[in-house]
Amino acid sequence: MNLLYQEYGDTSAPLMVFLHGGGVSGWMWDKQVQYFSQYHCLVPDLPSHGKSIEIPFSIKDSAERVISLIEEKSNGKKVILIGFSLGAQIIVQLLSMKPDLIDIAIINSALVRPMYYAKKWIRPTIKLSVPLIKKRWFSKLQAKTLYVGDDYFERYYEESCQITADALTSVLEENMSFTIPADFEKATTNILVTVGDQEKSIMKKSANDIVKANQNTKGVLIPNMGHGVSMAMPDFFNKMIETWTNEGEVPVECKPIS
Repeated sequence: MNLLYQEYGDTSAPLMVFLHGGGVSGWMWDKQVQYFSQYHCLVPDLPSHGKSIEIPFSIKDSAERVISLIEEKSNGKKVILIGFSLGAQIIVQLLSMKPDLIDIAIINSALVRPMYYAKKWIRPTIKLSVPLIKKRWFSKLQAKTLYVGDDYFERYYEESCQITADALTSVLEENMSFTIPADFEKATTNILVTVGDQEKSIMKKSANDIVKANQNTKGVLIPNMGHGVSMAMPDFFNKMIETWTNEGEVPVECKPIS
């Protein structure tokens, strides 16, 4: 089964590809594809999510599928790749596998420090939590942590009810085991790494690790923000993408990652 995706904008323009986070799907980028209508936008549903829910998940396989999609659609055009959380991990993997494929990348909130202590609890926790996921009140709490607003809650809830325990386990095990591949240092992409200044310490340290792993990378802390800036502050996020893409600069409000 092929990776399913939505296509928007001007197909003759530079290609802008959006990779969503875990537990959501391509709809999380609606505010971005509306803003960047002058670009050729591709929004895939990653394996085990959305319309691609029947495809088993792994970060490496997801990266391979996204590479194939980009190679099919880019036709020598400039390529901008944007990812959040799980999608951002896939970008790190993709850049390690195809160091010259992407011109500009924005890696938002990517975990690259393994959480082995937590991984052993995934399977027993999933057995308990899967029934809860189908409860609206529980999904409301989960949606709030991702800044999923009321306008998208029904979509989020519907997709949460569809995911199986095995799929969720695979996604979380991949997420918590991921590390920066050795070949990431070879990527020639102009990379911006972002993380919210209110995110967990391990996320900030992960962002710093990514910055140190490639000389073409710049990292910034986004002020007053947790995990999910693209949905929490879409206008700010869109301007940040625009400024980085066109000028190689970041908003003045952002602090450098040190």
